[in-house]
Amino acid sequence: MDKKNILLTGGGGTVGFEVLKQLTGLSDKYTTTVFDVFSKVNRKKFASLNNNFSIVYGDITQKEAVRKVCRNVDVVIHLAAIIPPLADEKPELAYKVNVEGTKNLLDSLQELSPDAFFMYSSSISVYGDRLTEPAIKVGDALQPSEADYYAETKIACEELIKQTRLDWTIFRLAAIMGNHKISKLMFHMPLATSLEIATPADAARAFVNGIEQRPVLNKRIFNLGGGEKNRTTFRKFLDRSFDVFGLGKADFPEKTFAEKNFHCGYYADGADLENIVHFRQDTLDTYFEDVKKNVNPFVRILTKPFAGFIKKQLVKKSEPLAAMRNKDGKLISRFFH
Repeated sequence: MDKKNILLTGGGGTVGFEVLKQLTGLSDKYTTTVFDVFSKVNRKKFASLNNNFSIVYGDITQKEAVRKVCRNVDVVIHLAAIIPPLADEKPELAYKVNVEGTKNLLDSLQELSPDAFFMYSSSISVYGDRLTEPAIKVGDALQPSEADYYAETKIACEELIKQTRLDWTIFRLAAIMGNHKISKLMFHMPLATSLEIATPADAARAFVNGIEQRPVLNKRIFNLGGGEKNRTTFRKFLDRSFDVFGLGKADFPEKTFAEKNFHCGYYADGADLENIVHFRQDTLDTYFEDVKKNVNPFVRILTKPFAGFIKKQLVKKSEPLAAMRNKDGKLISRFFH
């Protein structure tokens, strides 16, 4: 059998790199080309793998750069995107990369590889605030939260994809936990938020396994989450995370966390995708076991005496708390009831 030509965008990202690792182990079936922006980080990451793939560095917002990688493509796994918090801080950049970049890709594929199968990574953020109704299904209304420009770009991209002549599928990813840096975004999520996570490896497995399920996936949208064994609340998730790093409980002053206007929830129909591509291997417990393995025990011991100071520094990143202290009416109405 002839090998399928796979084009992977965003191969240097958290999920993208997991996809690439899995594809390099299937070089007998697939010829993989990665398209991503050049950076020292990406170069180092790609160099850590075997040579069973090709790299083309380029900017997805540049049409000619995109055209160079769109000939003779059988399957596209499109993961390149500007993500939060940068997407919310620079919405114009997010639109240019996420929406215009996706359009460049779709236009080139329709001209140069019209038989390609387009697999797209969307987001749970498109459903908006689900605090009171955490059980989410694909057919639910798309209502991104206020100032969630990332979610708006994902909705715009979904519409572009549905209008193409290509075969396509869209996976709306739940909270992907892995390689996360602490940022001000954590304080935007209410502690009571229902949370279903997926690991980067499981999310990647869904895309890779989905390559051979084109007839079943075609022209359909799915919710991608880890399932019941990956469900918790944000409060419990934070407490467990802080404990692993030797920081004790995630105890912060009142109003440090927003009370509304974020996203996340449980995927009530998440089994639909699992039953087709069989991607779930990780659980919350295995996730935290892996995190703990990567935390130097001496660092954990040294962290404990400074836990209070570290949390005080983290509090300074809280925009909801700053809004209350500064009596910023606009932000208060965004974050609080």
